[in-house]
Amino acid sequence: MFSRLPKLAMVAALACSVGLHWELLQSIAWVKMVVSYSSAAPLKEALEKTFDGKHPCSLCNEIAKGKQSEKQSIPTVAKKFEFSYSATLFVFSAPSSYWQADLPEAFASSLARTPPVPPPRHLSG
Repeated sequence: MFSRLPKLAMVAALACSVGLHWELLQSIAWVKMVVSYSSAAPLKEALEKTFDGKHPCSLCNEIAKGKQSEKQSIPTVAKKFEFSYSATLFVFSAPSSYWQADLPEAFASSLARTPPVPPPRHLSG
């Protein structure tokens, strides 16, 4: 349960950062409009009134205002990055001091042995 919570929070933050919350609200508004329009007219007419753009509901108007204010609040930044080039010389050099690890003799002899041929088979059972 608790391992899912950070993942869900990350997904929700990502969804809000790309504007999916507006799409969710718009979907809710459309469902509400279809239900209200279909009570007075057939479903085909209700769908036409919902998606023609001429009959927005109050929630649709608020969503449009919210999207517009969100676009205006984002500051414009320079779209061109300028990098200065400075020529540098990179040289590999040996370290001034080092230490050598002494390995046990048994370790070195185990590296010299070859594996058994053919490889052992593990029988499941």
